[in-house]
Amino acid sequence: MPELAFFILRCALAGSQYHALAEVGAEMAAGDRLELQREATNRHDPEAVAVLWRGQRIGYLPRTLNRPLAEALDEGIALHARITSLHLAATPWQRLELTVYAAL
Repeated sequence: MPELAFFILRCALAGSQYHALAEVGAEMAAGDRLELQREATNRHDPEAVAVLWRGQRIGYLPRTLNRPLAEALDEGIALHARITSLHLAATPWQRLELTVYAAL
């Protein structure tokens, strides 16, 4: 049965050069599900939303976009993402594009 969800936004993955994308990227594919995890205690950004693939942190939602998504997660709204495109040889901001959805 197909998954039903509302489209929220499409964006580039931030911070991939500091996390596990280089190690797990060859195993990833467009369409893979990504987990969004709040990090309210993140010392660099109290509204940080980490992006995980199979339990591995691969980066974050961009700081310029994370506030409403952090608030939604804090309110218990179920959000997830999927890989839209993957280009591991590109510059960090072009390596992975993701789409965020709200579950129905």
